[in-house]
Amino acid sequence: MAEATETESSEAEANGPPRRQPAERPPSGRDRGKTVHGEAANAGHRVLAPDDAEVEAYLETALNAPAPERSADDRPATDRANGPVVVLDFGSQFAQLIARRVRELDVYSELLPHDTPFEELERRGARAIILSGGPSSVYDEGAPRPDPAIWAGRIPVLGICYGAHLMAQELGGDVLPATRREYGPANVTITHDDGLFEGIEREQPVWMSHGDSITRLPEGFQATAQTDSTPFAGLADPTRNLYGIQFHPEVVHTPRGRDVLRNFVIGIAGASPTWTAANFIETTVAEIRERVDAHARQTGSDGLVICALSGGVDSAVAAALVHRAVGDRLTCIYVDHGLMRKKESELLRVTFERDLGMRLVMVDGRERFLARLAGVEDPEQKRKIIGDEFIRVFEEEATKLGRIDFLTQGTLYPDVIESATSETKAAQKIKTHHNVGGLPADLRFKLIEPLRYLFKDEVRRVGMELGLPEAMVLRQPFPGPGLAIRIIGEVTRERLDTLREADWIVIDEIKAANLYRSLWQSFAILTPVRSVGVMGDGRTYANVVAIRAVTSEDGMTADWAKLPYDVLGKISSRIVNEVPGVNRVVYDISSKPPATIEWE
Repeated sequence: MAEATETESSEAEANGPPRRQPAERPPSGRDRGKTVHGEAANAGHRVLAPDDAEVEAYLETALNAPAPERSADDRPATDRANGPVVVLDFGSQFAQLIARRVRELDVYSELLPHDTPFEELERRGARAIILSGGPSSVYDEGAPRPDPAIWAGRIPVLGICYGAHLMAQELGGDVLPATRREYGPANVTITHDDGLFEGIEREQPVWMSHGDSITRLPEGFQATAQTDSTPFAGLADPTRNLYGIQFHPEVVHTPRGRDVLRNFVIGIAGASPTWTAANFIETTVAEIRERVDAHARQTGSDGLVICALSGGVDSAVAAALVHRAVGDRLTCIYVDHGLMRKKESELLRVTFERDLGMRLVMVDGRERFLARLAGVEDPEQKRKIIGDEFIRVFEEEATKLGRIDFLTQGTLYPDVIESATSETKAAQKIKTHHNVGGLPADLRFKLIEPLRYLFKDEVRRVGMELGLPEAMVLRQPFPGPGLAIRIIGEVTRERLDTLREADWIVIDEIKAANLYRSLWQSFAILTPVRSVGVMGDGRTYANVVAIRAVTSEDGMTADWAKLPYDVLGKISSRIVNEVPGVNRVVYDISSKPPATIEWE
C-alpha cells in the first residue's frame, strides 16, 4: 500500500461574531435533474458541500436554475498568461491540499484526474505537473497511471510518494514492498542538492506514509535523499525535469515542505506568483460586468442578478464581488428561518444593507419554519422540510422581482473538482455531510459563479480584501439547516432559545481564550437527555448540553479539539448558571471518522 490514511493536523482558519455584545407538505414534483455532483437529485440526497451549498441548492431549485456547464477553458483570467501548475490526483487524501499549498505560493493550481491526456495538459498551458500520492501500489493490477507522455521532459514533473513510485517504475526502476514501512514522522537526509532542496538543511523532519519503496533507480536518475530504511527517499533527473520524493511536503508535519514546493514551482518550473486576492478581484469583477452588460445588450433586458445570502462566507463574498461589478442590478435575498445563531441575522443586515449599500430583501419566515417543524424529530425529515419551505419562500419572493437574468451562487473549487472528476477520480471517498436539494433540468437563469476557482481559505482572503467584516469572513462553517440539526429531537421556540444562548457562551469563551481561529468548528448541541441535578437546595431535572469543537483542514476529516480544562470549565459553569433549563454539560471527544462533525 503506497499511502496510508493518516490524517493531517488542522491549520484551519476561522473567526466569528464579536465577543460579548450586550404534517410535511409533499415536494413540488418538478424534475429536479441532477446535483452539482452529477447524481440524481432529491431534497434528502447527501452530497459533499461547503457551508453555503444547502442554501444555494434550495434557491437553484426554487428558481429553476441550470446545472453548471463549464467550458474546457474555464479558468481565471488572472492566470491565463501564466498557465497552471496541474496536480494529477491518484486518490490521495492530500491531493486537494497539494493544490492549496501551491496556491499559497501565489501560483494558480488545478486538480485534475490522474489519466488526463498530455495534450490536454499542454492545451491548458500547464507550467508544471505534480503527481499526488495514492492508496494503490504501482505493481497492483489496474493501478492508476498517467499518460506516459508526461515523462518526455517538456513539462517539469514532481512525483510525491505514489507519484515518485510511478516515475521510478515506468522509467525502468524497481518498486517493491518495503521491509520497514514508514507511517508518520521520520528524518530524511538530503544527499544531493538538485534544485529541489536548495536552501534546505541536510537533516530534515518529514511525514512519511508508505508501505512500498523504490529499490532501484531508473537510468539517468540520481538519489537525492534517504532515510534509515529508504535509500531513495528522493530521486531526480534534472536533464528531463523529473523529480520525485517519498515524503509528503504538503502536510504540516514536514516543516520545510512548502520550501520544497516553492523550489519546484517557482525555481525549477519558473511559475510567476501572480495569483493574489487583489488580482483575482480585479479580473473577476471586470469579467462579471462585461458578461452582464453583454447579455443586457443582446436581450434588451436590465441584466438583473439575484443572490441568496445564508449568513455564511461563501454567499457573502460572492455577493460582494457581483455587487462591485453590477451595483444595484444585484438583489440579495436572505430568508430568516429562525434557525440562525445569536445576532447573525442582525449582523448580515447591517453589513449588506447599511455598510455596503446593497439591495437586500430580508424575509421573516420564522413562524412558517417553526410550524412546519412542529413534532418532527427525524433529522432527514427536518432537512427536507427546511429545504422545501426555503424553496416555497423563494418562489414567492422571485415573482415580486420581475425578470431576473442571472443567479449568483457561491460554488467553490472543491465542488467543481467533484463535479468534473466524479467518474474518474481515484480517491476513496470517506463520507459526505450535507443534505441539499437538487438542480432542475430546465433553464431559466444564467449562473454567475465568481468563487468557482477558490478554496475556502482563498475565499476568506478575497473577502478581507473586499472589506467585509472579519466576523463574517472568518466565521466558522455553519450548516444550511442551522440550529435545527443541533437540536436532537423536536425543534421548538423554547429549545431554540436554549441552544442559542448556550452556543453563544461556547463561542464567547473560545474567542476569549484566543482559540476560535485555530478551530474548524465549535458549537453546542441540545441533547434529548434530561438529567438530575442540584441547584441551591433543590433537585432539578433539566437539559444536557453537549459541546463539540474540532480541528480540520476542510471538514472531510476532523480531530476533536483538546481544549484547555479551564476553558471547558468556564463554558460549563456559564451555561448551567446563565441558561435556564440546563444543569449538565458534556464534551464530545469523537473524531471524524468514525463520527461526523454535526450530530445530525
